[in-house]
Amino acid sequence: MKAFVVDKYKKKGALRLANLPEPELRDDDVLVRVRATGVNLVDSKVRDGEFKLLLPYRPPFILGHDVAGIVVRVGPKVRRFKAGDEVYARPRDHRVGTFAEFIAMNEADVALKPKNISMEEAASIPLVGLTAWQALVEVGKLKPGQKVFIQAGSGGVGTFAVQLAKHLGAIVATTTSTKNVALVKSLGADLVIDYKTQDFEKILSGYDLVLHSQDAKALEKSLRVLKPGGLLVSISGPPDPEFAKEQGLNPFLKLVMRLLSRGARKKAKSVGVRFSFLFMRAQGQQLSEITSLIESSAIRPVVDKTFPFEKTGDALVYVETGRAKGKVVITVAD
Repeated sequence: MKAFVVDKYKKKGALRLANLPEPELRDDDVLVRVRATGVNLVDSKVRDGEFKLLLPYRPPFILGHDVAGIVVRVGPKVRRFKAGDEVYARPRDHRVGTFAEFIAMNEADVALKPKNISMEEAASIPLVGLTAWQALVEVGKLKPGQKVFIQAGSGGVGTFAVQLAKHLGAIVATTTSTKNVALVKSLGADLVIDYKTQDFEKILSGYDLVLHSQDAKALEKSLRVLKPGGLLVSISGPPDPEFAKEQGLNPFLKLVMRLLSRGARKKAKSVGVRFSFLFMRAQGQQLSEITSLIESSAIRPVVDKTFPFEKTGDALVYVETGRAKGKVVITVAD
């Protein structure tokens, strides 16, 4: 099969198109012919070695964290899927690699693709959909009438999270640039702040939940827009001791996480709010819930650009500009 591989950890490193054997199928795996794959900033970060401590991939390895495709074969223990099923997934860490013609995945990570959207649209959903779900539903426990501030509403996670928060009955504020105001309003945002001309800290107050995806300065300001007891869920760091414990990291890494997040946790405590770091994980059952939301038109995919498979490197470069509205997708096979 053809696949784009990373030969060594390197900032802005080039991907190489290689011919590789078809993935090995484990007993509880499904083998999927990839029809489309989403591109995420995490792909650049993994390629650059930013997650080497947590995800020590050995080069050469295949990038890619989103897939939509067709099941071609299943392992002997698989019960939920059969050959011919149209599926989508975010493969679990240590088994990613969707920039390829085939991928083998544990069936627990996979869900049936929503019937009312294309393969390209489906490939745009898993990573951002699960991130938003885990932040707002699982960790944030967002309830109707609560106020949530979602940073970067026109980005990949943002476009999904705004819609999910509205579906959950929340009052939603978000930030974006002038040219994307109409887009995020169409997704359901109640209050849209143009970050180029407005300071969200001067406009927002008394919020129950913040979904943080930006830098340390935005994190500090976001803590101050929460009401006492409010919660900030960060998907951009710093990782905290709770995360280290969940991951079963060694004592050295636990100490590193504690030190990295000490400032954020201290600032949160000083203003009477809570800080939590989220490192999203593969979860097929949650993805099935997301399928239902898409099929009922509660949430729609937002795809900015689609690239052909041979232009995978260009797609990654485009994502790194930070200008994409929603998601960038690669079409892999007909």
